[in-house]
Amino acid sequence: MSDQLSDQLNPNYPDAEAAAQDHSDDPVFRAEQEHLAELYQELERLRDKLREDVESNHFGAAQDLIDMSEEVALNFSGYDEALETYAAIETLNSVIDAYNLYHDANVDKLRRVALLLAQPYFAKVTLEMRPGQPPRDVYIGAAGITDDNRRPLVVDWRSPVAETYYNQEMGRTSYKVNGRTRTVNLMLRRQFDLTRNKLNAYFDTTVAIEDSLLLAALSRHHSEKLQAITATIQREQNEVVRHEDVPVLLVNGIAGSGKTSVLLQRIAFLLYRERETLTPDQVWLFTPNRVFENYIDTVLPSMGEANPRIFTWRAFVAAQGAGERDLGLATDADTLRTLEAAVPGMALEPDDLRDIRLGEEIILKVSQVRSAVERCARFCAETGFGIGPRFTTLAKEALLEKLEKRFAQMARNEELQESIAAMDVEEQIELFGQTVASDDDKDLERLARQLVEMRYGTVREQIENLSWLRFDRIGMRLLGRPSVNATEWLYLKLLFSGSGDEAARYVMVDEVQDYTEAQLMVLARYFSHAHFMLLGDEHQAIFEGTASFARAAEIFRASHGHVDECRLLTSYRSSPEITALFTGLLDEREQLKLTSVQRAGVEPVVQAFDSTDAYLEALRGAVAAHGEGLCAVIAESDARVSWLAKQLGDAALVVDKNTHLPAEGVVLLPLRTAKGLEFDQVIIPDAQEEVYPDTPLARRRLYTALSRAMHQVTVLAQGPLTPLLG
Repeated sequence: MSDQLSDQLNPNYPDAEAAAQDHSDDPVFRAEQEHLAELYQELERLRDKLREDVESNHFGAAQDLIDMSEEVALNFSGYDEALETYAAIETLNSVIDAYNLYHDANVDKLRRVALLLAQPYFAKVTLEMRPGQPPRDVYIGAAGITDDNRRPLVVDWRSPVAETYYNQEMGRTSYKVNGRTRTVNLMLRRQFDLTRNKLNAYFDTTVAIEDSLLLAALSRHHSEKLQAITATIQREQNEVVRHEDVPVLLVNGIAGSGKTSVLLQRIAFLLYRERETLTPDQVWLFTPNRVFENYIDTVLPSMGEANPRIFTWRAFVAAQGAGERDLGLATDADTLRTLEAAVPGMALEPDDLRDIRLGEEIILKVSQVRSAVERCARFCAETGFGIGPRFTTLAKEALLEKLEKRFAQMARNEELQESIAAMDVEEQIELFGQTVASDDDKDLERLARQLVEMRYGTVREQIENLSWLRFDRIGMRLLGRPSVNATEWLYLKLLFSGSGDEAARYVMVDEVQDYTEAQLMVLARYFSHAHFMLLGDEHQAIFEGTASFARAAEIFRASHGHVDECRLLTSYRSSPEITALFTGLLDEREQLKLTSVQRAGVEPVVQAFDSTDAYLEALRGAVAAHGEGLCAVIAESDARVSWLAKQLGDAALVVDKNTHLPAEGVVLLPLRTAKGLEFDQVIIPDAQEEVYPDTPLARRRLYTALSRAMHQVTVLAQGPLTPLLG
């Protein structure tokens, strides 16, 4: 796109701004402003009506339930009387359920109205649904809403018909609804810049490169939180967001192509498309670090969706009980394959088992555990299954059976029954919901069993969680090592159990290029029933020993059967000058595929200094001269961060794992933490040859550091400049 055309389409361009101030001669603007005002009034009316409904329903329901409950006579004196009582209670419960459904529906609609009152919509398409029929205007927003007659006022950006906007195909285009393709004629694709009920500007556009809202969004400064890109999703991004549901989707995108934003939009899309069956806690998101987690935590709520379960690798292994061990980032895939080959034919030894305890109290002795486990192991060996999920299932059943007998034995304990009989009335009611007949032995035994369940019921979870197996000892014996790390420990446990969380439906892994083959093997087995989305940039693999995209695809083909692959080749983050600098580190054939849509910006500054004093003077000067927004000093390692922190003092905020990024100022952080983040300005303070030599790993690290910058980058070297920029 020419600079002139870009200027004409950019709402921040002075001529466009001036034109936007006088719309008296623009009938389209007047008509759109009138429609916006009418819609906004309707949204306000809906908001007020829903608020009133929620309030009155709350008070009305409370009074109705009081009246109905007073009419329910609790009479259990005979069989017929008890049936009548239970029927009355069931009727009351049905009324409560109906009130709850009505209340929840109103609250959900009120939430969507509140979201739209901030920005009612961002686009409109005019569609000829069938030849010869009048065209239909469809307004698209962050949420969908209908009027009292269930006619759509705004459609959700995730709805099937909204796909016509993101397809960016004028004329004949199509969208899928209920598995069927519907062909329509797209007559108009209009974008809006509006604030509440005020229309600032509109743009009729056809293709992504002329996306004025995109250009306006890209010209803004960094925010301390990642923003949703709903209004500016581009065609290649949309293909990922709306991709058909497949076992594994592997997305390889260049720096600045919006991978993380696309991932979050994909989650929002899945939650919308499968809203009847999918809940946020069935979606797992793996992020590189806590800083990044804080950076993205408002995106989905801003779209009206709850966040999924978010984990770093460290938090994940800790949640599985392996947190105190070495993370195992150096574990190779062959080690896990060794375990996989050894487990089925192994023989459990007596010391591989332990007591089942609750605190210091032994519930099942190790001898009891051993007798149950050895019997199951013999059966599996005789039937040819060996050690594995079948053995574990049988052993758990045998141990749960022993636990039931143990609970029954504990409930018959006279001292326990006497302690229940001796309780005061308030304590009896609090624990059992009734008073205790001390002369009724059967009732005392029943309540004693109930009390045992209260105190020791969590022991079942220990049995289900295989706490009776000493995986460290088993792993050390199979591998011939004095210890096992978290990755090995968790994989060994999975070989026994078969899988981990079976309730998980979707697993999203961001920055997948930083995961080793062993880590991916653990995830593939742990979430064997889930569908995966793996996102990353193979050029940003900044750690030794991580899995290539080809190997990642092989691992998941073996575990999940099918892997679809997508590419994101357009940079939306960095100026053309910065994009040219970091893509210049890539193979020439790769460079030809990549593009940037940003307008021309500031040329990068690249300087090398012979003396430390001159270098530090330049560094402090660059920090002091930072412009608006957030400037990041990105050091190659933690050690260099420590040294630079002493040199810069209070001029830069050192970012650690618990830091929330500020909206402006200067931060100092290591490259491993900067991954996935973006900043208005980036300073690379250690671009000397000794830090970034001409090696593939150093090339990827420098590419990653440079590509964090949106508008300006300064590269400083203390000594000879890296040959990668020579």
